[in-house]
Amino acid sequence: MKRICSIYQSSKKPGMYLYVLKSDALERVPEALMTAFGKAKHSFDLVLTPERKLAREDIAVVLENLEKQGYHLQMPPAEDEYIEHLPEELLRRNDPV
Repeated sequence: MKRICSIYQSSKKPGMYLYVLKSDALERVPEALMTAFGKAKHSFDLVLTPERKLAREDIAVVLENLEKQGYHLQMPPAEDEYIEHLPEELLRRNDPV
């Protein structure tokens, strides 16, 4: 199953993204979600297939959500995930002396 997807960035929450089928645009996204999401800024389009790897999302879940509900919401990473990925030198700079 190959899907052409448009990905939008939230104006209200950094790191929050909305995946929708390009052909549907934002038509199938509930109004309440759009209100919470804020202004949707188009980031890019992407061809999704079951074999494709995504950095932060499970492709099977994304494709299933697109099929069943017409969108997939990617939440921002938890704060501790940011810390896990900081380079060691940045972490050392903030250590107490």
